[in-house]
Amino acid sequence: MINKLKSGLLVFVIALLGGLSSLALNNYFKNKSNSTFSEVQTAYQTSNFGTNAIPNINFVGVSEKAVQTVVHIKTTYNTENNNNTIPDQHFFDPFEFFNNKRVPQGLRQSSGSGVILTPDGYIVTNNHVIQKASKIEVVLNDKRTYIAEVVGADPETDLALLKVEVANLEFLPFGNSDELRIGEWVIAVGNPMNLTSTVTAGIVSAKGRNINLLRQNTEYAIENFIQTDAAVNPGNSGGALVNIKGELVGINTAIASETGTNIGYSFAIPVNIAKKVLGDLKKYGEVKRAILGIRIQDITAELAEQNGLKEIKGVYVPEVMAGSAADKAKLKKGDVLLKINNVDVNSSSQLQEQVSLYYPGQKVDLTIKRNNTLKIVRVTLMSKDGKTQVKSEIKEK
Repeated sequence: MINKLKSGLLVFVIALLGGLSSLALNNYFKNKSNSTFSEVQTAYQTSNFGTNAIPNINFVGVSEKAVQTVVHIKTTYNTENNNNTIPDQHFFDPFEFFNNKRVPQGLRQSSGSGVILTPDGYIVTNNHVIQKASKIEVVLNDKRTYIAEVVGADPETDLALLKVEVANLEFLPFGNSDELRIGEWVIAVGNPMNLTSTVTAGIVSAKGRNINLLRQNTEYAIENFIQTDAAVNPGNSGGALVNIKGELVGINTAIASETGTNIGYSFAIPVNIAKKVLGDLKKYGEVKRAILGIRIQDITAELAEQNGLKEIKGVYVPEVMAGSAADKAKLKKGDVLLKINNVDVNSSSQLQEQVSLYYPGQKVDLTIKRNNTLKIVRVTLMSKDGKTQVKSEIKEK
């Protein structure tokens, strides 16, 4: 009892002192109306944050580690057949992203980046870096060169997994992209414009970006990009986005630009999406993807008003596909999806990312709102061809 009284008294004293200090500051500046802005700011920062509120960020250690784990990928394209094409060198340009162009007969080369994932030579890159290449050459940071085998590729996330026969490589550990916060420092590592082992720094500008790049090629594209202001240019594709702890949090993929070069914003595939995709490519040679079988739409104030929704929250379902997993679970047009297994979803891109983490046949609980009433619906996910089982063929070496 005495200890409780002491604790309560201590809390009261601390609160009283804090209130008195704030009151003193307010009275000081109230009585000194000609105080400069710098005086006000200095006093506020000192009283609220201390004199070392903003620590100095040093990227040296993280950069030295990261450059050892990012490789230069050189691709060769055989264009003797006039039908063959190579990726446009300006694939970062949003107006030309993934567009291909015809080239004269012969051999042409392109380049990008990749990230070493394991000591025995598994490497992640973008699908558009190696797509249709007749030869893929991997150059390590120490200049050693190897010919890579494509283990598998997934156009729907623009990821590809390569393998080189070498041991004892430096690699980047996976971080958790869900834990990234807007304003957090990150570095981008890659080979822009053939400038090898280039490091740039920036902050996370936004999360959950859907910029409609991958849907140009595939109906089931998954876009939930991390947006940063780290400088990224053509050649950075497939390179690493790394947090200040030295963990891989994203795969650099695209920039927003009208010129094909960096003007401020770049986009990376979150590593939490990449983990499952790359694991499937390693094990099966393809991605075992589950789908709900619904059309989805972000909720706006206008849509909420039109459909009598009380909150601008969740993801709206304008259509349920006949015979789909959602149809079998009795989801209906007009439902609003709020959660998947207790994970909030407030955008189409968030919903797609969460579903992408599961396999056909797995059961998930959907929290939905129907006629402004909450319900929990259990859904058995299905594959694109309506199956609820994952084929057992295993490719892993």
